This record gives sequence, C-alpha cells and structure tokens, in this order.
Amino acid sequence: MATDEILAIGLMSGTSLDGIDAALLVTDGRWALALGAALTVPYAPELRARLRASLGGRGDVLAVARDVTRAHGEAVAALLAKAGLAADAIGVIGFHGQTIAHRPGERLTWQLGDGALLAELTGIDVVCDFRSRDVAAGGEGAPLVPLYHAALAAGLAPRDRPLAIVNLGGVANLTWAGADGALRAFDTGPGCALLDDWAASHGAGPYDADGALAAQGRVDQARLAALLENPYFDRAPPKSLDRDAFAGAADGLDAADGAATLAAFTAAALGRARAHLPATPRRWLITGGGRRNPALMAALGRALDQPVAPVEAVGWDGDALEAQAFAYLAVRARAGLALTRPETTGAPRPLTGGALYRARCRED
Repeated sequence: MATDEILAIGLMSGTSLDGIDAALLVTDGRWALALGAALTVPYAPELRARLRASLGGRGDVLAVARDVTRAHGEAVAALLAKAGLAADAIGVIGFHGQTIAHRPGERLTWQLGDGALLAELTGIDVVCDFRSRDVAAGGEGAPLVPLYHAALAAGLAPRDRPLAIVNLGGVANLTWAGADGALRAFDTGPGCALLDDWAASHGAGPYDADGALAAQGRVDQARLAALLENPYFDRAPPKSLDRDAFAGAADGLDAADGAATLAAFTAAALGRARAHLPATPRRWLITGGGRRNPALMAALGRALDQPVAPVEAVGWDGDALEAQAFAYLAVRARAGLALTRPETTGAPRPLTGGALYRARCRED
C-alpha cells in the first residue's frame, strides 16, 4: 500500500517526566523525508509533581490524564506558531502520552493521555496508544523508536554500520542497525530517571545538571556489582523495563556517591548489553537528555571502551528525535504499516497498532 508524504507532528513525554518534546516531520511512513521545527515545553512543576504521584496508577489518574492532554495541546499550538503553520496543514499527530506503568509480563502498559480530547483541542487527527497492540500479542511494547532509527541510519555512510543508537531517557534503550538492514533493540537498563529522582530528593534540582553532583562522588563498587547481578542483564533480548524497575538502587549512600553510583550503573548496564549484539558497533550515537551529562557520557565511554558521541555528530537533533519518531509511527499506523517487529519487541510477527481519533468528519 503506497503512503503519501504527510506533514505530521510527533509528541513525546518520556519517563524522565521533564516535559513535552514536539516536532514536525514530513514522511511517507518509510523514510524521514524532511525534518521540521521542534521545541520542548517543560511541564509546570505542579503537573510534574502530580505525574510523579500517579506512577504505578496511583492518585486521580483521570484528572492527570486530562491535564497532560491539555499540556500537549498547548505544545502543538506553540509548535504551529513557531513554524507559522495552521492546523489544517498537519495530516496527523502522533501522541505517545505519559507512561505511568509498563509491565509487559503482565500484558500491561499504561500511557496517560486522551487522544479524543487532543483531536478536539487541536482540530487535527490523532494517533495514540502505540504500545497496547504489541503487548496484547505478547511483545514487550518497547522500545518503539527502532524503525525510525533504522530510517535515519539508512542515510548514513555504510562505514558507520553496524551502528548503535542509545537513547538515554528515563530508561535507556538501544537500537543496533546492521549493514544489511538487520535490527536488534531492547532496554539496556536504567537511564536518567533514577538519577533525576535522586538529584531531586537531595535538593540538587530536577536533574543532575552537567553531571555536577555525580562528579563530586565516588562509585560504590560493591553496590554496583550487586546491582549488575540482576538477572535482567543476562536475559536475551528483546526485553524492556518499567521506569522504577531499580528504584532504591542508591539508598543509604550520600548525595554525591549515590549520583556517581547511579551514573556508573547506567553505563555499566549498557556495557553488559554489548554481549547481546550480533556484532560490535563501529559507532555509538547517544540521544536523549543523558547526552548532556558529561559524567554519564564519560562513564559510557569507559564502560564500552569505545568513543561515544551525541547524535548531533551526524546532524540529528537529540532533543527532537523521539518526537519525530512518533510522527513517523503515526503515519505508519494510519497506513497499517508495522510499528514493531519480532527483533525489536519480541512480538510474534510484525504488528501495526495505535488508535486513530479523527478530528474531521467526511461528508456522506
């Protein structure tokens, strides 16, 4: 089935709970044809606190879902204003929503957000609920961005592959792209969520800015070794994690040593992930907020014993990449194309997914 080129908006709010990334993308659902404007809208502190309180399904999740959706509507309006576009120029919005629970072993994944409300607020068709179909079929439902990573990687020189693209969001995930189009993807371990929560709980702000807190501390090697004994790291992919899978990992340490240990844990978990790759990557590209943390990036380089670089090194925008991915996936979902494959989520076969809410009604 041929897919027309569509100007789409992607919206992503990761498990770091820091805010909403919004990005424009022209795509036919197979290739990323043109990257457009992008922006990030931080969550208001009050909404972020309510989101944190809702993790696991606690509290008044319906009210939080409504307010999260309204915040996404405001992000769409801001992006359109930045780009000088009207709503009727956009073919579809890909609305990931805010994950508050992810337990695929129980066939459960939960993203807060009301696709019908967002379609009403924006006047644009919305695709949401990207993970449920995969999880219902026995897949991990994560990570979802590998097909977009593969589309981007196809534009790089053959000498760059095999290529590893690592997203350091709340949870860290990896896409391995081979020279022949082969893919492998999985969550490698904690990303920035534990470190962000640790910094916030120790008065260092919502995240460890520039890795300053971790740089002051010493890694608790015994604690780190114990954390790496978790059977998750030996389990063959595909596999995925809940945001709080390793909650309490640094309990009992002082602020700086806890931050240093959590940064080392994220890096060491990625180092362990190499054993599950078909071949050693020639290049490691890092996206997500963690790429801005010098202590974490240095720890990654040590754990991998290879250079790491932010995705900007190849001309990509690490702040917009995940939002672009959901624009891409929305176009694919609307066309009935696969969003996940056995090698990315463990789904039994390539699966489409997503729920479509149309904002415009055709005449009879």
